[in-house]
Amino acid sequence: MVGGRSWEDRIFSASNVIIMLIVMLLTLYPFWFSVVNSLNTGDDLMRGPIFAWPREFTWASWRTVLSDPGILQGAWISGSRTVLATVVSILYTAMFSYAFSRPYLKGKMWYAAIGFTSMYFYGGLIPSFMLMNWLGLYDSYWVYIIPGLFLGFYNVIIFNANFKAIPEALFESAKMDGANEYTIFFRIVIPLSKPVLAALSVFTAVNVWNDYGATLYFTQSADLQTLQYLILKLVQSTDAVEQMANTVNANNPAVAALYSKAQGQGIVTARTLQLAAMVIASIPMIIIYPFAQKFFIKGVLLGSVKE
Repeated sequence: MVGGRSWEDRIFSASNVIIMLIVMLLTLYPFWFSVVNSLNTGDDLMRGPIFAWPREFTWASWRTVLSDPGILQGAWISGSRTVLATVVSILYTAMFSYAFSRPYLKGKMWYAAIGFTSMYFYGGLIPSFMLMNWLGLYDSYWVYIIPGLFLGFYNVIIFNANFKAIPEALFESAKMDGANEYTIFFRIVIPLSKPVLAALSVFTAVNVWNDYGATLYFTQSADLQTLQYLILKLVQSTDAVEQMANTVNANNPAVAALYSKAQGQGIVTARTLQLAAMVIASIPMIIIYPFAQKFFIKGVLLGSVKE
């Protein structure tokens, strides 16, 4: 159609906008639902959930969560673990990937075979527990760092595509000037790989921050509990008592007292604390993403188009 867009293009554009709005709503609304319910009083929340805006606004649940020493300790463990594990694992995996991308690496086929095998087979929880115990990492802070040094062979493939896109002339020129492999990696490869480093750092940080399995299986000390594990315990304890109250005779005074104690009364209840803790735990990752966004899309699409 000359001089304007055809009606098929207009229908497609309108449908695309509507679908994207629905997807955005489905993605954002669960977070908004948690926020507005966590900012409401507990007694009022017992009347029913809130869907748009708090009926009785209060910061009480947030203040309670942020003043809890256990929550603060868990946040410190989660935060320090996320930063340290992300930096170390990205650097370690990038170094391996750089070596793997070099055509003169000896035994490259064996490394590839082992790497691809690790993508489809996993030893299991019991062997992992035995290994952590044998290495002396059980109930240690280092159980959060050392087992995650290598991000996995899938990330090696992404790094490999990025490193192979760097002109070979740069490596040859650096070697002619006397640079060794470490100098080439830190002064040439790393500065030219910011997009893929940022993208994989975001993925790694989110996975590490949200992980509670390492705490559940490989620690027992209260000082090593992560924020996500504390939230998991809070959710499980509340759900367990609710299930008990629903299945046992409501006339049983012992069960009624237990349920009332677990739920709490007044402005702050177990449900509002649960929601407030989940929202607070999500905030750091929401803050981090905008800073890496300018590299994120480029890093994710890197290697998808062949030149």
